[in-house]
Amino acid sequence: MTSQKPSDAPALEAKSPFELRVGLGKSLSENFVKQSLETGDVGFLHSFTTGSTVDGPGVRLVAWTAGCQFKCLYCHNPDTWSITNGMPVSLEKAVEEVGKYRHGLKVMNGGLTISGGEPLMQDRFVVNLFNEAKKMSVHTALDTNGFLGSRLSDEELQAVDLVMLCIKAIDPKRHLELTGKQVEHTLEFARRLAELKRPMWLRYVLVPGWTDGIKDVMDMADFIAGLGNCERVDMLPFHQLGRYKWERLQLEYKLENVESPTQAAGEIACEHFRAAGLEAY
Repeated sequence: MTSQKPSDAPALEAKSPFELRVGLGKSLSENFVKQSLETGDVGFLHSFTTGSTVDGPGVRLVAWTAGCQFKCLYCHNPDTWSITNGMPVSLEKAVEEVGKYRHGLKVMNGGLTISGGEPLMQDRFVVNLFNEAKKMSVHTALDTNGFLGSRLSDEELQAVDLVMLCIKAIDPKRHLELTGKQVEHTLEFARRLAELKRPMWLRYVLVPGWTDGIKDVMDMADFIAGLGNCERVDMLPFHQLGRYKWERLQLEYKLENVESPTQAAGEIACEHFRAAGLEAY
C-alpha cells in the first residue's frame, strides 16, 4: 500500500503543530482510508515536529496524527479533528523519519511521542510505529485522551513506555460540556494503566472558569493520586494560539473572551496536586 501523498502537499516536517493544514487526504478513496486504519500500514498525519521539550521526557520527535472524536472547546488544533485533513504517510516513511533522529533522541534522553488529534483513532498505525521505534531502542510516549484506550491490548501497551493521559475534567457534566463525550471511558483507561503498572503522566489544561475550580482540581488530584502510577502532572495553561484556526475553519469559538490563567493560579493548582503526593509542574 502506498501513501498516495498529493504532489502539492506540504512537507512532512512542520515548524510547529500550530500550522493550519486541511484537506491533505480529501482525494483519497473511502476504501483506502478504511483499509489503512485496519492495517496500520498508512497513517494520516498533520506533521512531524522536532526538538520538543514539552511532549514527554527529554527532547522529543512528535508525530501529530489527524482525527479526533472529541471536540474540545479549547482545542488549539481543530484542523486535526478530521482524518482526511491529514497527510497519508506510509509506515515505512514514518519509521524512516524516526530513524533519522534516533541517535540524537537517545543522547538527549528523549524519544518519539505520538500525539494528535487523538492517536488512538489510528490505533493500528500507532502500535506498528511504536513497535518499530522500540526495535531502534527509542523511548515511546502516547499523548491521548484515553477514550479509545480499550483498542490497545495489554501486550500492545508494553510497547508504550509512557502514557501521557489528558483528562479534560473529572466532573462528568463538565467533561461532556467541554468535549462532547463522556469521561468514564477515559477514567476506565486510567484505572487499567494503574492495574498494569504502566507509567503515566497526567496532562491537565487549566481553563479559567471551566477547569480551575478548587473542587475540580482537588477531585482530579485525589483520583490521580489514588492510581499509584502517575509520575508527573503537567499543568497546561489555556491559551489563544489556535483561535485563528477556528476562525479560518468557520467554527464557532466559545472561549474568545477567556484569558490565560495567571502564573499564580497555575501554582495554586499545582499545590493541590502536590498536597496529594504528586509531582506537578
